[in-house]
Amino acid sequence: MTRPELAWLTVRALRELGGSGQVSEIDEKAIRIGGFTDRQQSEMMPNGKQPKLAYELGWGRTFLKRAELAENSARAVWSLTKRGRNVDRAECLELVRQAPKRPRQGPDQPGEREVPEKQDSDENGKSDDWRTEAKDCLKRMSPDAFERLAGQLLREAGFRNIEVLGKSGDGGIDGVGVYRLSLVSFPVYFQCKRYSRSVSAGAVRDFRGAMAGRGEKGLLITSGWFTASAQREATRDGAAPVELVDGDALCDLLKQYGLGISVTQRIVEDIAVDPTYFSQFEK
Repeated sequence: MTRPELAWLTVRALRELGGSGQVSEIDEKAIRIGGFTDRQQSEMMPNGKQPKLAYELGWGRTFLKRAELAENSARAVWSLTKRGRNVDRAECLELVRQAPKRPRQGPDQPGEREVPEKQDSDENGKSDDWRTEAKDCLKRMSPDAFERLAGQLLREAGFRNIEVLGKSGDGGIDGVGVYRLSLVSFPVYFQCKRYSRSVSAGAVRDFRGAMAGRGEKGLLITSGWFTASAQREATRDGAAPVELVDGDALCDLLKQYGLGISVTQRIVEDIAVDPTYFSQFEK
């Protein structure tokens, strides 16, 4: 599928979402509409750090923005413009093909290879490169270490009686903890996937099967990402729901609880000059 076609696919996804959505929502919807297979979703870029499909969908959003069919806020929420809400497929493809190139930083970089504009940012609009670094650290951990980290994170999040089963676990259960909500407490089983690739729907079904007869609350944690079919399987009607925590969400939780990720607050001065003050010294 060409990048203009991916841009049109993104328009369709945004329309189904009501005109706006976060990147993860848009990509999930676009993948479903486009009928991409788990294998296509798992294909990686040559650097091995990013799914190729996610990269190409990022280009689709970039082209829509350049064609003034979509825009994004500082909080990484994308929305269709008035023109984007009414454009048809043929017009969208033509506008995207004719969209202006992003200006170069300077005339001394004629050979610079163009890359898609940065689409993701944290809640303050800043780059999320720290997530890439954190996920690299997670992927270098051993599976046992990753399970222990997950156990500590759950403790910080308020779980009690955490037991990391490790190699003694059977049926795909890596650990269990007790979560208390008001006056009610219940066991939550978790499984860890220290992956640098995608987690498919089969993994969700296997984990749910392992929980059968033990409990109805499950948490599937990965350093990679979940395919669209895995996300649908996790919330399938008639089946016990499985909560999914992908690599980005895991990084956000580690940051929230200060586990290996620290945040330095900086005070920014807002300086204003009052010309009338200086003028008072004139005769």
